[in-house]
Formats: sequence, structure tokens, C-alpha cells
Amino acid sequence: MKILLRDTNMANTNTHIKLEKSIGRYQNYKDSGVEWLGEIPEHWELIRFKFLAVANKGKLPNKIVSLNEGSLPPYMSMEYLRGGEENQWVKDQDAIIIDEDEILLLWDGSNAGEFLKSRNGVISSTVAHIVFKNINKKFAWFYSKILELELRKNTVGMGIPHVNGKVLNNLLITLPPIAEQTTIAQFLDDKTTKIDEAIAIKEQQINLLKERKQILIHKAVTRGLDDNVTLKDSGVEWIGEIPAHWEVKKLKYILNEKLKYGANESGIEYDINLPRYVRITDFGMDGKLNEESKLSLSWKNGGDYLLKDGDILFARSGATVGKTYQFKKSMSIEKDYCFAGYLIKAEANEEIILSDFLYLYTNSELFNKWKDSIFIKATIENIGADKYSQLYVNIPPIKEQKEILLKYQKDSKKIETTITLKQQEIGKIKEYKSSLINSVVTGKVKVC
Repeated sequence: MKILLRDTNMANTNTHIKLEKSIGRYQNYKDSGVEWLGEIPEHWELIRFKFLAVANKGKLPNKIVSLNEGSLPPYMSMEYLRGGEENQWVKDQDAIIIDEDEILLLWDGSNAGEFLKSRNGVISSTVAHIVFKNINKKFAWFYSKILELELRKNTVGMGIPHVNGKVLNNLLITLPPIAEQTTIAQFLDDKTTKIDEAIAIKEQQINLLKERKQILIHKAVTRGLDDNVTLKDSGVEWIGEIPAHWEVKKLKYILNEKLKYGANESGIEYDINLPRYVRITDFGMDGKLNEESKLSLSWKNGGDYLLKDGDILFARSGATVGKTYQFKKSMSIEKDYCFAGYLIKAEANEEIILSDFLYLYTNSELFNKWKDSIFIKATIENIGADKYSQLYVNIPPIKEQKEILLKYQKDSKKIETTITLKQQEIGKIKEYKSSLINSVVTGKVKVC
């Protein structure tokens, strides 16, 4: 029996993909001698990576420019590799241009060991171009996703992880006859395309839900609960009109103390009896602090930078510039926390503005408009305390802030629940995709 992939349309335009329970197997198997491979079809070969492929590491081009001068090849930054727009080009006549749909391996960095399809352009020194020999290219691509699991478990390096070349060269590849490779590649190409389409539909649904959440936030911080409220000009161009009984104040006038930069110190080994050192990278997507790579500061270095529940932290530079975080002690298990120098702390005066309302405001499109206006005026994307202090904030009466927050939290909770369910569905589909590829390219099931 062949494996069949069935698309079943369900309610709410969800797409469900499942594998038939009755699946085919090869007639005879043999022990591969490798624990993670298990048994493989008897007529398949086992060949080490180094005899089938060459890893050609890229190099940093001599010159990278932000404007395309003529027909320069694009620079394959991580953002561009993962589907972003071209925004850097290579001006180097010795640069090696990689064609589209080649197999690349991330050699260095947090994602070391991950295989990606190339876009047309020039790779960096942290990426390797994998050239396979005497093997169906698409079969090689699907098999590389199995090798990825082993590579990522065996990265090396004390600081920045990188691929272990010895492990890579000695990884075993199951090799069917070339005609069978082609059949397997065609099968997986068709089925994974359908799977990716199902994932794309769910991701689009999530994006629409996120847009709906942004609409809720915008209404909360610009209109409140009354759709018929009398409006007035806020006096700030990028804010526009607000309810007539609301105020607009600069951030510096609604805080208990001046905006404060974090500790400009290097963290020390984690000790639960010392203040935990909170950095930008510690904030997770789930509202918790990352429990990996924790650091502390001594009381001497961290004692003047302690955090309280509700403190708002603004990122002042780097990739996260302009992003905000609301600190809560419930984010982790420590008793005391201090914050790092790339963050700026704002302690809301809750007689004027609630911390929750201020945090909601900093997640609105109004705040994004303000950030954009800052970046237009500056050549470097950096927002210091002097600029943050000038941020204009809409301020309803405290009683109304509480009512707005209650309504927003109720409505947004429904959206967040739906987003979480769809993310879980995507996770299951991706697990299925990985399992399907693994089963087919290692011969656990037969598709021809």
C-alpha cells in the first residue's frame, strides 16, 4: 500500500492533514547499526556524508552596500534568507554567487546546524553551501532535514555555537537506488507542499487575529468604551483626536521618578540569593523570563537597579530598539531582580496612569508612529531616555482606565486563546511533516 495524504476541509476553513493508518513497508530490512536510524531497507546503502557532499563555507564580502548600484547580487542576510526583502547588496567582484534553491547549512550562531534553501545571492562566512554528488538533489534536501536533528544536538563552542565538522562528515545517509530516490523526492515534494499550504493558511489566520487585537488596542487608547464620546484635537499630530475629557502628557510627567538606565555591568554566575540580572534576551513570548543562561549581579553592582512589579522597560538600541516589556515578579522564581544597561526603566505614577494602561499604550500603533518619527530624524536607530521622556501619552481618568483595561483584557483573551490553539495546530502539522519526511527517507515506509 502507498502512503496517502488526505486534505479534509473542516469548519472555520481549518485544513486537517492526516496519514492513512494502513501504510506500506519494504519486504526486507537490515540493521543500520545506528541507533537514530534503526532498520533500513535491505537493498539500500549507508554512506557517510563526506563521501556524498562537500561543505563550502562562505566568506564575508569585501563591501556590502545598502543601495543597489547596477546589477549587484543581494547579500543573503538571515532576514533575507528567511523570506525578507532585499536590503543589502554585495560590491565584490570575487564574491561567489549562489543560485536559488541550493542547500545551505547555518554553520555558526544560535541556529547552527539548520539547513535552509538558498535565495540567489552571496552567503556570509557563517553559512556553508552544501554540494551533493551522485544523489538526487531533492532527496538530499529532504534527508538534510533529518541530519539537522543530529547536528543541532552536537554543536560545539563555549560562546557562539557552531557545527561540529567531524560529526557532519561522519553522519550516515541512507541511499536508495537513484530511481527510488527520484520517486521518494517527488512524493515528498507533493505532500510537503500541501502541508506548507495548510500551515500558511493557519499563519494567515493568526495574522488576521493579531490585526484584530491591534484594532482593540488602538480603540482602547484613543477612544475608550464610548463610541459616541465627544472628541477634541489632542494637539499632537500623530495622535489626532481623543475624548474631550482625556488629557495628553509627556511621559516624564507621569512617572514617580526620572527614566533610569540599567546597570552597565557584566553578569556573574547565577545565584538565587543575588539579584537576577534581567536582559532584553531574557523576556520570552509567553510572559515569562527565560530560564536558560541566567545571570546575577552582586548587591554592590545591582542594588541600585532593582525592579518592582509593573515597571515598564524600554529597549534603547539594537534589534529590539523601541520594544517595551512590563516586569512582574511572577515571571520567574527569584525574589530580587535588576536590569541591564540596554534597558530604560519607567515607573508609572499610578495616581495618574496605571502601569497596565501605559504598557498597553506602548503596544499600540500610536507608539509605533512615534517611534517611526524618531527614526526618520535620526541616522542611528537609538532611543535614549531623553527621547522617551518626550513621548506624548493619552490619559483617561483612572476609573475609566480600569474599565477600559477590563474590557480589553476580556476581548483580547478570546483572541489570544484562538491564536494559541492555531499555533498548537501548526506545531502538530510541523511534527507530522517532520515525521513523514523521516519515515520516508529512512525507508520506514514505502512510497513506490
